[in-house]
Amino acid sequence: MTAAPSHTGRLLVATPVLTDPNFARAVVLLLDHDEQGALGVVLNRPTPVEVATVLDGWADLTGRPAVVFQGGPVALDSALALAVVPGEPGHGEPIGWRRVHGAIGLVDLEAPPEVLAGELGAMRVFAGYSGWSPGQLEAEIAEGAWYLVDCEPGDVSSPEPERLWRSVLRRQRGPLAMLATYPDDPTMN
Repeated sequence: MTAAPSHTGRLLVATPVLTDPNFARAVVLLLDHDEQGALGVVLNRPTPVEVATVLDGWADLTGRPAVVFQGGPVALDSALALAVVPGEPGHGEPIGWRRVHGAIGLVDLEAPPEVLAGELGAMRVFAGYSGWSPGQLEAEIAEGAWYLVDCEPGDVSSPEPERLWRSVLRRQRGPLAMLATYPDDPTMN
């Protein structure tokens, strides 16, 4: 029996039928996906909390908007950060940054910010994360709650996160691109 393919580094885009307030119109980057389950962060849920008020020294490295994003409903009292580091894997990766997929990686918020200052592309800070137990995510995809699509490095630091759901769908081929025009409230259509 072969292991199911890992979806680490891919995006979950909430389908219009997913109405859970934690995930309605969400775009989730999967940071880890294996037989133990899945973990990711919602890329398009900015909060009003500025990074400068909660993480001393990191605000200057954060992309715009320079606010904390709600990564999901789990462990909202913890923070994690993502950043894009250009270049090929394995070529002088900065200390304090661990590659997750492609040019996207996790930032060690315990490291001194000045160590990473010249190394990182736009960084984004998340409070909490989204998690799925073994088989749970696969079941949700099969039920039609999520579209699974490829991630582009710019998705992590989109300057207009409120438009990310539509822009990710719009760049897909075929009928999926048409869903980008799906109204927020179909009963008002």
